[in-house]
Amino acid sequence: MPEPFSIPGTTAVVTGAAGGIGLALARRLLREGAARVVVTDRDADRIAAAAEALGERAHAMAFDVADENAVADAVARIERDHGPIDLWCSNAGVAAGRGLGDDADWDLSWRVHVMAHVYVARALFPRMARRGSGHLLVTASAAGLLTQLDSAPYSATKHGAVALAEWLAIRHADEGISVSCLCPQGVNTAMTAGDGGASATRLGGDYIEPDDVAESVVAALHTGRFLVLPHPEAAGFEQRRAADRDRWLDGMRRAWAKIRAGAAGRAD
Repeated sequence: MPEPFSIPGTTAVVTGAAGGIGLALARRLLREGAARVVVTDRDADRIAAAAEALGERAHAMAFDVADENAVADAVARIERDHGPIDLWCSNAGVAAGRGLGDDADWDLSWRVHVMAHVYVARALFPRMARRGSGHLLVTASAAGLLTQLDSAPYSATKHGAVALAEWLAIRHADEGISVSCLCPQGVNTAMTAGDGGASATRLGGDYIEPDDVAESVVAALHTGRFLVLPHPEAAGFEQRRAADRDRWLDGMRRAWAKIRAGAAGRAD
């Protein structure tokens, strides 16, 4: 197991930090003693407001994580202006596409949920390797361990995020780079604000708050754990899925039938 990651005195970057889990992560890292946290988002106004609310050790930067040149430029600018990046929380996410979605949903989900992590690894890992240290946190989802029934683009690309995080954790450990993968179930954020009783995400039980997720991340960094599960029950779900895939699929089919029946009843 990799060594625990020590937060005090570090330079951290959190993408998708204008609200939700990203903002909570930035706030928690600052409370834990990070020297500075660069918070990023596509929306320049929102991220500037978030940084102002976080205080003088927070710095705003607007760029699109799905643009490889923008990511590479951001890494270079941050290291030039703020020093070596010790921790990158690759947290930006989208909820695109109901059901099978369309090609645009798949393209956006793939670029944000998978390629954004590839882009930062390409730009940042050589720098971390030369220093012999650094950590990447990939925000995936319990959907990447199980199945999110509402959206195929979301579920499939979150599986891709988990697989990529595992690959990076294996291939770069001998360079002193550690990787962890955050896989929450339902969290009360703007992305889930429209979830009603018919949302498949409700199958996982009660939603938690972004601050709870951030607390789980810090605890995992302290211990060096790869998989961060703010909902501990997700581990049991994953074990049952792996132990008997056919039984798991039968159970999920029954759950989906109940969701559809409930939606039909509300429509009536």
